[in-house]
Amino acid sequence: MNVQDLKFDSNGLIPAIVQDAQSKEVLTLAYMNEESLKKTIETRETWFWSRSRQELWNKGTTSGNTQRVVDITYDCDGDSLVVKVIPAGPACHKNVYSCFTESLLTGEAASGNPEPTAVETDGRFDIINKLESLIAKREAEMPEGSYTTYLFREGVDKILKKVGEEASEVIIAAKNRSHDELRYEASDLIFHLLVLLREQKLPFDAVLQELEKRHVK
Repeated sequence: MNVQDLKFDSNGLIPAIVQDAQSKEVLTLAYMNEESLKKTIETRETWFWSRSRQELWNKGTTSGNTQRVVDITYDCDGDSLVVKVIPAGPACHKNVYSCFTESLLTGEAASGNPEPTAVETDGRFDIINKLESLIAKREAEMPEGSYTTYLFREGVDKILKKVGEEASEVIIAAKNRSHDELRYEASDLIFHLLVLLREQKLPFDAVLQELEKRHVK
């Protein structure tokens, strides 16, 4: 489908859901017209149409919080977009990672019953998704006092050092035949590996896809 074949509304706009390509978190909802969409495709940076200012705007021009576009998909009706990006900083004008931070169902499920426990709702690897999202949030917002912020500020050499240290401690724990020690050190290693993947802009999904390719049925 070409840009001109998409279904823009009566105002010449199409909603664009901006998603972190690594963590899969929804960052914001904005609108594009044909010109801003073409500029987004050409520059690989997000361009939108401001309905309040009635003008084009390039995300990050003033704030520095740019969004590098890695893919754009459209829905089955051709009337909405998902723009997958690698963000350089918060997406929200409130200087937070995502514009979507509040829940209408906090503490309550859609049926009106108390919110189910984590055991009832979470998948086996749900904690990996939560960690990946939290690490992405920390990188975008860089809150003071956060260990993850410290790692990102120190840079790749510090992160690599920690990955190496934790890998060594996993080996020692295994040699000690201590399940408690091994569980603790393996958790540290996985966390620091996720931080490294975020720093390198490599989605964890890419690692899973590589494992899938190697899988022999």
